[in-house]
Amino acid sequence: MDYSADAITTFYLRHLPDGRLEKNTLVSDCPFCRDRGHDPGGQLVVFLNQDGPFHGYFRCLSRCVPGGFALWFARLAAIEPSEVPGFDPDRESPFQGVEFPIVNINTEIQQYHDRLTDNLIHEYAAAGVGVEVLNELQIGYNGRYVVYPYVQSDGNCYAARCVYPDRPQDYFWHGDERFAAEAFQIFNIQDLLCCENGTLFFCEGEHNLLPFKQFGFPGIAVPHCTVLENINPEIFSCLRNLFIIMVNSGESETAARTLAARVGYKVRLLRWPAGLPRGYSVWQLAKDSGSDFRERIRTMIQSARTFSPFPAPQAEHDRFFRRLDAEQGSAYSDLRSGFPLLDAAIDGIHGINVVGGAPKVGKSMFMIQIATEMALRGLPVLYYDFENGRQKIYQRTLIRLGRMEAGRLRQETREGADRDHYQEACRRIRQMMATFRVVNDRKLTPELMRRHIDFLRHETARDYTVVVIDSLHKLPFKDLAERRTGIDAWLRQLEAIRDEMQVSFLVISELARGGDGGYREEPHLGVFKGSGDIEYSADNAMVLYPDAEHRIADSAGRRSNTLWLVASREHSPGPVASYVLDYPFWGFTEERLP
Repeated sequence: MDYSADAITTFYLRHLPDGRLEKNTLVSDCPFCRDRGHDPGGQLVVFLNQDGPFHGYFRCLSRCVPGGFALWFARLAAIEPSEVPGFDPDRESPFQGVEFPIVNINTEIQQYHDRLTDNLIHEYAAAGVGVEVLNELQIGYNGRYVVYPYVQSDGNCYAARCVYPDRPQDYFWHGDERFAAEAFQIFNIQDLLCCENGTLFFCEGEHNLLPFKQFGFPGIAVPHCTVLENINPEIFSCLRNLFIIMVNSGESETAARTLAARVGYKVRLLRWPAGLPRGYSVWQLAKDSGSDFRERIRTMIQSARTFSPFPAPQAEHDRFFRRLDAEQGSAYSDLRSGFPLLDAAIDGIHGINVVGGAPKVGKSMFMIQIATEMALRGLPVLYYDFENGRQKIYQRTLIRLGRMEAGRLRQETREGADRDHYQEACRRIRQMMATFRVVNDRKLTPELMRRHIDFLRHETARDYTVVVIDSLHKLPFKDLAERRTGIDAWLRQLEAIRDEMQVSFLVISELARGGDGGYREEPHLGVFKGSGDIEYSADNAMVLYPDAEHRIADSAGRRSNTLWLVASREHSPGPVASYVLDYPFWGFTEERLP
């Protein structure tokens, strides 16, 4: 495709022969004003700066037609599209196939627009937005709510968002509910249709688009950043540049980056200067800037860079060596289970560690012991429990630390050694709870897990976090019929969290029954239940097997299990150690294998 300045300039000069070039701008009498019922003599300007993002953008200063780029000019002027530089005859409309109903709410939208009050017009004027923009976008008022019409690609409006002034969280949708779905929540979508092979602004919040429109920039908006997840990125395939400017918040920036990664390199994210308050917006910038708004936006455009999902090479270099330095420090080496033989076998608790075991073999007890011992050493631990309940976890920990049976734990009075042991165990529980958190939320999501990790890091001022999941098969899924795909999706999320946030995972997994209906198969990756991704996701995959069938006690009256390292990215598989039940104190002691 030929986007050169000569081709675009030649196209406009050919079809605007009476125009005059003023530096990088072509000025001509507007050829469309008379046909649209406007007074003749309106001025059309075309921006021809080949180094700028709006090369080839035209607009009528009387606003008789929406501004746009060369292909839109050709449609308005009934010029054969093949004459336009960059025309692609094989490009299909991203809105092809959408079926629109016969009934629309165009008449209601006009009635609402006619009811705009002087007070509202004055409010818009405070941000530099004039009546001509309100007319162009048909913004209205229903007596209580501002009405933003969501005109669709066919030029008709089927649904409108009604927003209470000064209280944006108070809103509702009016019209056909099918067109209130997030896939259709693009305000002023007509501008997208006018900007093929050109540049478009993308805002969060309808009111934030209006200052751009006042200064003649093309743009669209969504009501909130959550809508971005459901936008089809293919609708932007016809653009050359997409400038995205969101409300100043972490949530909005994350949503914008996610959309940008789906759209591609044509996206440029406009970033807010440091020091602005959370929630700062284009609307507020327009009110604060007055006549300097255009210049401030131009500065943000000039500082914007083409979006890339990849870190800059220097940043990646610095990150690698920071991580390497951190792994040589004590904080990294402190990530130990407390079982010396296990720590020697896998070099501490790093990455994703999956531990499988038969029912009632003691998987939860094993994990509780590791997790609470790590917390007692000051390591932040998040324990996602879907099996036991927080009271049982704390009680079993108190029993193990105090070495007293459950019945004695409930005695009202204690004397001598019992009292001393109990008080010392209570002291250690208080110490542990400074860095140990139990979460029973059955509506857990990966994003919520990230926030929990952030909170715990902030509260403990530690760089590393250990997350225990009891168990993988009890994590929330949207559909129980899709458990296997749900487990694999969770494993992929755990990988991302591990890499992004320096998190170590201890994950309990169920085992599949063997051919004889038991759980005594030779350990291998296939014994894990319901997930083929464990072999790819786990840094260490382990299995806790009872040493005798049905956990029969040995000659000394002890019950024990062998921990097998089934697969590892960095360590040799094989049996690790024997773990003998410390009955009745809800714990294990580690012993070397014979």
